[in-house]
Amino acid sequence: MLLLSACSGIARRQDGQSQLDRYLQYAGSPIDHFTYLGRYDSWTALSHNQLVVWTSMNDAYLLTVAGICTGLQFTQRIGVSSTGGSVSRLETVSFDHQSCPISEIRPVDYRKMRRDAAGNGAATTGAR
Repeated sequence: MLLLSACSGIARRQDGQSQLDRYLQYAGSPIDHFTYLGRYDSWTALSHNQLVVWTSMNDAYLLTVAGICTGLQFTQRIGVSSTGGSVSRLETVSFDHQSCPISEIRPVDYRKMRRDAAGNGAATTGAR
């Protein structure tokens, strides 16, 4: 199991629902698993049962866990189980003595998300 510390390029203090909606906009169809190169770059909780995990600077996955994981939005560290360098829907997200089974994995087009955010910032700056 790998432990991840809380950090990401997107502000953690955004309104929870708007932040979740933003990621859902860029999330692809559900997949069975993803592989990673031996470590996770960062993660951020989006709700009581959804979080995003980055396996590299541009590769992000939206994980949904079954049920309510009490305190997911407030924890500082998580663990994600894996088998042979692959995270599947058979794995769990663990934190604060809880183990929550993963029910859905969706890839996030984080490059496009960042490009669109940069474009919106440039459009706003140019309109002034």
